[in-house]
Amino acid sequence: MFEKSTRYRQYSDHLTEKFGQKVYKLPVNLPGTCPNRDGTVGRGGCIFCDEDGAGFECLPNTMSVKQQIQTNREFFIRRFNAKKFIIYFQAFTNTYLPLEQFKENILAAADEEDVVGISISTRPDCINDACLDFLQELQARRGLDINIELGLQTVNYHTLVKVNRGHTLAEFIDAVQRIQKRNFEICVHIILNLPWDNSLDVIENAKILSALGVHYVKLHSLYVVKGTVLADMYQREEFHIIPLEEYINRVVTFLEYLDPRIVIQRLVGKGPQDNQLFSNWNTSWWKIKQTVEKTLVERDTWQGKKCDYLNGKALRFYPR
Repeated sequence: MFEKSTRYRQYSDHLTEKFGQKVYKLPVNLPGTCPNRDGTVGRGGCIFCDEDGAGFECLPNTMSVKQQIQTNREFFIRRFNAKKFIIYFQAFTNTYLPLEQFKENILAAADEEDVVGISISTRPDCINDACLDFLQELQARRGLDINIELGLQTVNYHTLVKVNRGHTLAEFIDAVQRIQKRNFEICVHIILNLPWDNSLDVIENAKILSALGVHYVKLHSLYVVKGTVLADMYQREEFHIIPLEEYINRVVTFLEYLDPRIVIQRLVGKGPQDNQLFSNWNTSWWKIKQTVEKTLVERDTWQGKKCDYLNGKALRFYPR
């Protein structure tokens, strides 16, 4: 759990508790694409996604996995005196690669002695038993901590259609259930200020993630990157982005309804620099994070304060 003074369960504290020391994520960028780009489930990708996917902070994917790990490792050792690492396969849809290519890249990362875990980012509709069976075998052999990051963005399936996500809530639930059978941890990405979502969607996001028993959450604020469908819509004023104050309210509300056992990896995201029409209300992500934390204190609230809706909430005559 978390100390009441922190108000929510923080990722850095969780990693220290789990591994006995600070652990750092090393991003790896694999060459690939997405089924929502190549015509398998759609064309053009999500309306907010640019050509780099989520990999704008990564090294070029022309570098090998080993080269990327070594370059990033040297930086973290030099700057933070880091000793343990999680390899984070970050950009695009990593499990969409051909299975043998996927295995080869994961094995290249798993061979590193100072690696304690592997985190794999993907889409809910790109999880199947074959890739999970491989990861389960790898975990059994190497004892690595393996978690899967699923980009959901919202539980509102009408909004998922609006943003051209290419999947609905059903595929997400299926992916979660298959991953849980292998006892891998699950991280879910949520955008809390999608223009077509309201405060009820914010609460339902927290409720569904809690009911499904996921382990981690990454919250993002919507940013608008030039050259995307979303950018065209933004310039035509087809939608409006909520004020920063409302985003803060949504984060606090989300935390209140979220199971206190779920670890928060991020409260706000950040987009690619110098290529944006809108990002974080021209405010640093760190300041937004601090404002959320200050608001939790001012309102004397915390993660899980309103998590009272599971295990037959309406029953009065049964032990709980």
